[in-house]
Amino acid sequence: MSITDAIMKTVTNQSILSAISSTIFIILLGFFLRKKNVFSENFGKILSKVTLTVAIPALALNSFMAPIDNKTLSEGINVLIWGFLIIIILMFVSPLLYSKQEKSKRDVLGILTTFGSTTFFGIPVVGAVFGAKGIMYSSIFNIGYRVFLYSYAYIKMSGLKMEVQNLKKMLLNPVVIATFLGLILWLIQPYMPQVSAPTVVKGVINEAAGMHNVAFFRIDQTALWIWQPLNYLAQLSSPLAWLSIGITLGSISFKDAASDKISWYYGLSKVILVPLFTLAITVLLSSIGLMPMSYVAIATMVIMMATPTATVASAYAISFDRNAVLASNASLISTVLAVIMMPIWIAILEIINNSGIL
Repeated sequence: MSITDAIMKTVTNQSILSAISSTIFIILLGFFLRKKNVFSENFGKILSKVTLTVAIPALALNSFMAPIDNKTLSEGINVLIWGFLIIIILMFVSPLLYSKQEKSKRDVLGILTTFGSTTFFGIPVVGAVFGAKGIMYSSIFNIGYRVFLYSYAYIKMSGLKMEVQNLKKMLLNPVVIATFLGLILWLIQPYMPQVSAPTVVKGVINEAAGMHNVAFFRIDQTALWIWQPLNYLAQLSSPLAWLSIGITLGSISFKDAASDKISWYYGLSKVILVPLFTLAITVLLSSIGLMPMSYVAIATMVIMMATPTATVASAYAISFDRNAVLASNASLISTVLAVIMMPIWIAILEIINNSGIL
């Protein structure tokens, strides 16, 4: 397939266009309602909290309610390994992007570049574009990210040793709990007691498919009365997250942040260079057979790395007074750029896929 054909196939793909338009329209709705004072700044924070403590954990857990096969298991392991590797690589490479800056700024910008808003910004987008499998891969990918975010990033930004309190934040985080619980259940299902259940597809019993055997805890097949409420909560993650992003953008002075040139350089590095690097390395590793991964797995990781500044990383900078103004400006600029670039990245990935490269 030629590049022209691939582009045409992408721009006429209704599911891709719907995912892109949904993201943009709902973010703009949040922005507009904040500017009109329909939503207060505090309401955006409440939406963020609901998203991170209820909706995304439900989304992560439900994504693992799926059959396991050798290909998906192998890809999941590769995604987990790459999730650790990319963070380790960026820890050393990111500061080099800001070599002309003084050390304090270089360190802060390095951390902000390494850690993006993968949970709050990335997972809802991945879910909208790639569905349950993309959410599963993004949840697995996030394991390494969270380990380093609550350890390396904290130590680097605070200048202190790792504290028990921060370790608790990492382990008792609802998203982390849901991810590990879902991952464990997904992995052990072939070895658990099996029960006969009607085949359920997207919450609807398919009578024509008859009965089949599944692990007793596969609530998507054996207990729809539990799965469905979780599914309703999971479906809230994307609109709530996008509304919150719009409210946040509508609450901050873009004019002040836009005057900071280093923030623009950081923003472009974060949403263009980092995902481009991720795409190049993952395609290379997959093509030579070292870490073979499907299009969905690779595209999921690229989208996760094209996210703006992580809220936690930005909070570290503010809490420990590590170039707090720079961190705030960088967070805003990168969020604006991510909103612009995310649809472009989705289109680029789809064009690459349609052209047969992935």
